This record gives sequence, C-alpha cells and structure tokens, in this order.
Amino acid sequence: MAITAAQVKELRETSGAGMMDAKKALTETNGDMDAAMDWLRTKGLATAAKKSGRTAAEGLVAVAVSGGKGVAVEVNSETDFVAKNADFQGMVAKIAAAALNVADVDALKDASVEGKPVSEMITDAIAKIGENMGVRRMAAVSGETVVSYVHNAAADGMGKIGVLVALNGGSEEFGKQVAMHVAAANPASLSEADLDPAVVEKERQIQIDIARESGKPEAVIEKMIEGRMKKFLGEVTLLGQNFVINPDLTVAAAAKEAGAEIVGYVRMEVGEGIEKVEEDFAAEVAKAMQG
Repeated sequence: MAITAAQVKELRETSGAGMMDAKKALTETNGDMDAAMDWLRTKGLATAAKKSGRTAAEGLVAVAVSGGKGVAVEVNSETDFVAKNADFQGMVAKIAAAALNVADVDALKDASVEGKPVSEMITDAIAKIGENMGVRRMAAVSGETVVSYVHNAAADGMGKIGVLVALNGGSEEFGKQVAMHVAAANPASLSEADLDPAVVEKERQIQIDIARESGKPEAVIEKMIEGRMKKFLGEVTLLGQNFVINPDLTVAAAAKEAGAEIVGYVRMEVGEGIEKVEEDFAAEVAKAMQG
C-alpha cells in the first residue's frame, strides 16, 4: 500500500514523532493509523529505556497549593532547553496538581493524569522530546495557611527554586516574606529540634578541634564551643536566622510580631545532589549521532 504525504503529516502531528519514524510506522502497518500509533508507542518505549541511563539534572520545580496543603515536585530533564519547552511545562503543572492528592513520590508516579499513570506520561514525553526525564521527588507541608514562592519563575508556579511555607496564624503576606527568605537563605531545618544530630555533632567536633589548636584550657574551650554552636544554629535554622526583610529580628521574633507560628517549610532546587557528568561538545554530538 502506498503511503501518502498527508498520512505521514497526520501521524506526525498526532504523535509528535519524526517524519521518517512516522513514515516507517505507516509502512510497517499498511497505512493503519491506529496500528501505526501503537507501533510508534512501542518504538518510543524502547527509545525511552535506552535514554534512561543518561543524567537528567535540569528541569523544573513546580509548586501547588490547595486549602491548607502545599506540594513541591521536581521533574528533571537533561537540558535547560527542555525546561523552557511549553509541552514540558504543561506536563509538570499537571504532575504538581496530581501531587496534591498523594502521599509520596512513588504514589505520584502511579497517580492517574488524564487517564494514564504519571510514569507513563513521562515515558511518552521521553519518546516525543528525545531526552531522559523523571519525577525525582516531592515534598508537602500543611497548616492553616500555606504560601508558595518560585524564584525566577519559568512559568506560573514553576522554576529552578520552589518554596512552600506553612503557617498557623499570621497573614499570607508574612508567609510570602518568609518564603522569599527561605529561597535566599536556604536554611537546613526549621529549628534546632529538626536538625540532623549528625550535622550538629560534626560541627561541634570541628569547633572543638579548632578551639584546641588555640591551646586554651578545657574549661575555656567548653565556653567557646557553647558560643560557637549557638552562632552555628542561628545560621542554619530558619527560626534562628536573621530575617532578610528586617535583619534586626530573627525569623522567630518576626513571626511572633506577626502573630504567626511557622509550622513547616520546603525549599526545593532543581538538581540538588545530582552529580552532573560533563562532556565536551564533540562527544555530545558523536553520542547523538549514534542515537
């Protein structure tokens, strides 16, 4: 059966596949449009599997808030170029909305969006766009008021850094100020009680070693350590940090003035903790030519 240009064009527009792939799919299926779509889907799945080993450290963080709950989701791609793609951004927005109804990232991958699991939506996007992608993580907070903030937003509700702040009492305006503070100051935890004990102990040991280098008596060293650890905790905990809006106050003091209790926050930045593999341009081109 002869395959017409109109058929190829229709399949390309429906599937997002390349011209040669669309033509081959129609040839393999004797011009049956539905069968050709299935053929491309199967081919796309194979392509996605081949790309799954490639590092995806770019992408977007999206935030969504409904009532007293807020979620932040990181969806990765290989390049920042894809993060600027309207189709990718639309997919990320749908995934963030779905995250409001699940408990964790594994449940999110299984969640249904427009009749298919998020994991399948990602696989389809890999086949269409041609880069490895993945839903890496999600986090949620809840409170009487939840405020979101995106630093340097690429689109509504998504960008490189997403922040959520949950408050009891206070106002949305104050919550937005705290969210901007969190984006800038990047605290390690809400308070000392929430800080990883291993982090605290590591810092304490470092300060002990530094103090002992001074040759001062142990009694003096203990007091030095006490002061230095207080300073450290003030620098790394949200409630202990100087408020960027008014550095004369700590965030805790500012919250008290605003009649608010900060009960939780999330700061999520694209690519945190991912080791990026640097390749020269020639190597990238050679890899692309090999498929």
